[in-house]
Amino acid sequence: MKHYCRKLKAVALAVLLAASLPVLADDPNTVSGDKTTDMVVDVLVVRPLGLATTVVGAVLTVVALPFTIPSGSVKESAEMMIVNPAEYTFKRPLGEFETRD
Repeated sequence: MKHYCRKLKAVALAVLLAASLPVLADDPNTVSGDKTTDMVVDVLVVRPLGLATTVVGAVLTVVALPFTIPSGSVKESAEMMIVNPAEYTFKRPLGEFETRD
């Protein structure tokens, strides 16, 4: 349990640091001010978190099926919890953190 708490704290710290990067940006086309740094942060932090979010979303979608089937919201639930994180993780260009509509 103690090891799990350390990992959770590390992930939370990484998310907070990644969220604070836009404040430090000098170049308006990058988050950190440097495209290389953006790519490194994307590969080491954001993509693994996106993959984890996709997996957790898939599990939660299955857990929620008894509630979403009767309400007819299975497709909407799967879209929000699986498809959106998967697209952000796998379809977005490396180092670009904003999604294009």
